[in-house]
Amino acid sequence: AALRKTARSVRRRLEALQAAPRWQRGCTEGDAIDIDAWVRHRAACGPGQSPFGEPTVYCRTVRGQRSLATLLLADLSLSTDAYANNEQRVIDVIRDALYVFGEALHATGDAFEMLGFSSVRRSHVRMQHLKGFEEPWGADALARVGAIKPGYYTRMGAAIRLATRHLQVRPERQRLLLILTDGKPNDIDVYEGRWGLEDTRHAVQEARSAGLSPFCLSIDEEAHDYLPLLFGKQGWAHVRHPAELPVRLAAVYARLVQRAARA
Repeated sequence: AALRKTARSVRRRLEALQAAPRWQRGCTEGDAIDIDAWVRHRAACGPGQSPFGEPTVYCRTVRGQRSLATLLLADLSLSTDAYANNEQRVIDVIRDALYVFGEALHATGDAFEMLGFSSVRRSHVRMQHLKGFEEPWGADALARVGAIKPGYYTRMGAAIRLATRHLQVRPERQRLLLILTDGKPNDIDVYEGRWGLEDTRHAVQEARSAGLSPFCLSIDEEAHDYLPLLFGKQGWAHVRHPAELPVRLAAVYARLVQRAARA
C-alpha cells in the first residue's frame, strides 16, 4: 500500500512517454526536410545529374504503439540481506522496485518478464521465475515478488546468458535487459575476482551481439570501479540512495526507450 502513490507516478510518466510523438524518416512528404537524407540523395545523383524518382528526404511526426520487450533480472544473492538504510534491507528495496516497475509496465501494455538469480558454484545457478512474458501481472506474479528472499552468490554471467536466451526470441523490435544488483559478480569458486568480471563482460557482449540493450543499475558504492568494464560507460548507473531505486529504475527505462526510438 505504501508504494501505490509511487507506482501511479511512475505509471503516468511511462504512459506519457508511450503517447509522445516520434519522427518517422524516409518519407516522400512530411512536416520537415531531413537534411542528412537530402545531402545523401543529392550526393548519390552525381554532379550535374537530376534526381530520379521522388526523394525520400522528408520526416513527419507519428503516434503509434512501440514494439518493446523488457526483461528485468534481479540479484537475489545473500548480500541483499544487508540493510540499505535504517528501515529496509537491500532485498526490500529490490522488491519495491519490482513492484513499482511491474505496476507501471502493466498499465502501458509493454511486454515484460522478471527473473531473480543467485548461485552456488557453476553447477547450481538458481533462476527464480517471478513473471513471464506471456503471464499477466496479477496475483500469482505479485505473490512471487512478495516472497523473494536472499539466496547465495552472484554468478552474473550465467544469469545474463539465460536472460539473453529468453529475450532474444521475442518478436519486438526493441529489447531491453535490465539488471538490478548490489555488488560485483562473485561465487565461492574461481569465479571470485577477475574470472567473474571477465565472464560477465563476455555475457554482456553476447547479449549486445544478439540485438539486446543490456543496462545495469547498482547500489554498490564501488560500482564505478568495475561496471564500466562490464557494461561500458553508457551501460550502467549507480543509485546512491537505495530507497530511490524504484524511481531511478523508471527513469533509466524511460531514457533507454527514448534512445532506442531515436536509433
